[in-house]
Amino acid sequence: MRLIFAAMRQMLYTLLRTAVTGVSLGVLALSCSDLLAGQEDSGENRGMLQWNFASAPLIEAMTRAAGEIPDTNAFLLTVRDASGKTLYDGTYGASPTSLLVEPGSYTVTARSCAFSAPAFSKPLFGDEQVIVVRKNETARAVLTCRQLNAGMRLRVASNFLTAYPASTLHLKSADGSLLYGYRESRIAYFRPGPVSLVMSTSGQGDQTLYTRTLSAPEILTLSVSAATSSASQGGSLSIQLDTARTWLGDSYVIGGENGGGGGGSAGSSIPTAFSVPAAKENIGAEEVWVYGYIVGGDLSSSATKMTTSAPFSSDTHFAIAVRSSVTDKQQCLSVELRKGEIRTALNLKDHPENLGRQVFLKGNLVEAYYGLPGLKAVTDFELR
Repeated sequence: MRLIFAAMRQMLYTLLRTAVTGVSLGVLALSCSDLLAGQEDSGENRGMLQWNFASAPLIEAMTRAAGEIPDTNAFLLTVRDASGKTLYDGTYGASPTSLLVEPGSYTVTARSCAFSAPAFSKPLFGDEQVIVVRKNETARAVLTCRQLNAGMRLRVASNFLTAYPASTLHLKSADGSLLYGYRESRIAYFRPGPVSLVMSTSGQGDQTLYTRTLSAPEILTLSVSAATSSASQGGSLSIQLDTARTWLGDSYVIGGENGGGGGGSAGSSIPTAFSVPAAKENIGAEEVWVYGYIVGGDLSSSATKMTTSAPFSSDTHFAIAVRSSVTDKQQCLSVELRKGEIRTALNLKDHPENLGRQVFLKGNLVEAYYGLPGLKAVTDFELR
């Protein structure tokens, strides 16, 4: 009897642990349909919290100046309630499309990277929104993608190196300092605030040459040269604002859920490509660019059937969505892959590694393809 009782106790513990785990995982996976279903039980007094990146003009000159465009799918996302409890902490692309939560205020924060100390070549993009969720209502945090830190770059003249061979230059803020070599060309990034140019000379200590308070997203280029009359008098400074980077003061979005950017008519080029929701609002448009993340394949006319993990059996199509974590077919756009180079490069049957990647596609938007609005007659693509 003692053995039977122990076995029954262990079975009960296992069932309880499984149930609790299932509940905790289920909270993160809830969607709008889950909210409606939950109204029959504990969900009836809750609200829905959603988030996405908003659309904003995207000027082509911005992308040329910025270099690598930040991929919002890889942004670090946190969702916290009013007490500071974390409900989600991970990437934007892997985040659920919605959370069923208690009424109250919630803070949604998105960052392109972790940034706490001065660093070279590390611009920080993101946003933070406080959203109030009410009972039985849906509230959405609309995030913009703007630069949050500031930068400084030095241009050191050759005569400065000749005049001060035993000295080194540092850029210093309250968070730390960076050694700026005379041949360094990268931009040093700092939190907004005072940044100083400091010259360190062996046996003489440090000398602050210049201090400027930088605001997000100012990028300052500082030219440093020695005085021509007498090197012993120290360096003379000329200041030049790098106007090629002033675009960073504008909000812009890559990967928004509501539409394309600027630099031409909507959908006419990659910078103005339609998002998935915007594509659905432009059915009938031909030879337009659409972008999204490849989230599944093996579609059918069924409203729900979509395979979201390998292996895949069909190479003729796949589905894209606004983020890589989407598993609900109705949030997707179906894409036809005609026989040829594009099918060979993109299809999930032969290339399951393409699952979750961002893709830009040019084709014709149609009302229905495999039970969804779709993109057919694809003639060009760019896989990222």
